[in-house]
Amino acid sequence: MTAPLHDTTAETEPTAPVDAAASGAGGKVEGRSLKQIAWNRLKRDKVALTGGIVVVFLVLVAVFAPLIVSLLGHPPNQFHQDKLDPLTNLPSGSLGGVSGDFLFGVEPNKGRDVFSRIVYGARISLLVAFLAAIVAVALGTLFGIIAGYFGGWVDALISRVMDVLLSFPQLLFIISLVSVLPDDLLGLTGSGVRIAVLVMVIGFFGWPYIGRIVRGQTLSLREREYVEAARSLGGGSRHVLFKELLPNLVAPIVVYMTLMIPTNILTEAALSFLGAGVRPPTASWGGMLRDALETYEHDPMFMVFPGVTIFITVLAFNLFGDGLRDALDPKGTR
Repeated sequence: MTAPLHDTTAETEPTAPVDAAASGAGGKVEGRSLKQIAWNRLKRDKVALTGGIVVVFLVLVAVFAPLIVSLLGHPPNQFHQDKLDPLTNLPSGSLGGVSGDFLFGVEPNKGRDVFSRIVYGARISLLVAFLAAIVAVALGTLFGIIAGYFGGWVDALISRVMDVLLSFPQLLFIISLVSVLPDDLLGLTGSGVRIAVLVMVIGFFGWPYIGRIVRGQTLSLREREYVEAARSLGGGSRHVLFKELLPNLVAPIVVYMTLMIPTNILTEAALSFLGAGVRPPTASWGGMLRDALETYEHDPMFMVFPGVTIFITVLAFNLFGDGLRDALDPKGTR
């Protein structure tokens, strides 16, 4: 038994517009699938599309960081002392040493290329954010759908676990955990250990948020006619959960994941700012903001570039997520 939302005979909009000329000439009238309806709604939202374009651009920058830096910048950990004032160790020239060779200037005291470190920092921020979101979505979907479908003591137990995790001081736990971790762990070394810890901890403490959403949606869907029909035809709990309920939960899960990623980016930046992120000299946006505290009074541009980058990234994800939520809302009028 297949859910009505995924029935090919039901994936049309009853009020789909009809071309008057075609209908008058006896032309064939075609309905639109749910995907087409959602895409048409999203295309009309120019703000969300702009956010989506920026998101795609940032992902491409992270993927092709070595190529971009080789063409437009310098190695991210290469020092350029000749670009610094020997008396103050601040960048020579205006705007933090911005020039044709150094698009975002150079770092005070060390002379590293700020543009290259911004580009490579995108890799860390997006990698941690995406992987942590995947961990949170996987756990939240699994436990949320189980709690909502079975109810009773299973629901009570999972709900109490979610309440405990939601009240746990996540940042303090990560800082404490990172401080006692060895440099080598499970074949990972240096920043690899920190990245793995950030992904697992942020994802683990993030799943209760999506778990609550999935649980609530499952409570509503489990009483639908197609679920009852699946049971009457002999479908077991596994079939109902993963063949009937889960396909109808994809839309809210995808939307919430797009809104969770910017939160993870801010969390990673905050942890790097506090010294619990990736190890130096690995570039990260939060780490650059921390280093800028020492010289922001004399060279504010070193703080502006990573700060603006974080702002634009988070804003783009939020705008795209809001537009995607409106496009996938079956009751929406946009």
